Amino acid sequence: MAATRGLWRTWCLWSPRTPLLFPAAGRPHSSVRGDVLPRTSLSRPPWPQQTSPVPEEERGRHAAVVSAVNQRIQRQDFGRLFAVVHFAGRQWKVTPEDLVLIENHIEAECGERIRMEKVLLVGAEDFTLAGRPLLGKELVRVEATVLEKTESWPKVHMRFWKRHRFQRKRIIIQPQTVLRINSIELDPRLS
Repeated sequence: MAATRGLWRTWCLWSPRTPLLFPAAGRPHSSVRGDVLPRTSLSRPPWPQQTSPVPEEERGRHAAVVSAVNQRIQRQDFGRLFAVVHFAGRQWKVTPEDLVLIENHIEAECGERIRMEKVLLVGAEDFTLAGRPLLGKELVRVEATVLEKTESWPKVHMRFWKRHRFQRKRIIIQPQTVLRINSIELDPRLS
């Protein structure tokens, strides 16, 4: 076995080397060139470095977009609005006249109007306003009416182990609240 290993090593040294597809792959990585990290796709991205736009141009572009959105909001020609609100521990995408079924009771009584204050995003066909993380209370107003407070249909949770005489049965009934989204209003004062 040792003799064949020695022959293999000598054959590798005598055989002509084929050119490498990537010349950098045959070069040992060292910091002789001054690089602390070897050149890989993780140390430097494969795309060229992009320069940031001139701040004056960026400010001008931002002002043009804000004025165009403000004009659309003032003229009310944006079509149907949608909003993403955070309510009852979940995020809901809602539009006017939507019905929302929430899996718990809230403090408001049936027929009361409530305001959803945690609005993450508002948009229309041509524009979207996103909060970081929330939009201001003075910028957007989402109102809803509590329609119904009920309980869910009974759900049976059964556990059973065969040949052990083990059975557990739990009946789960969740409280539910139904909301109707009345309106989504925008204030045309973006900054």
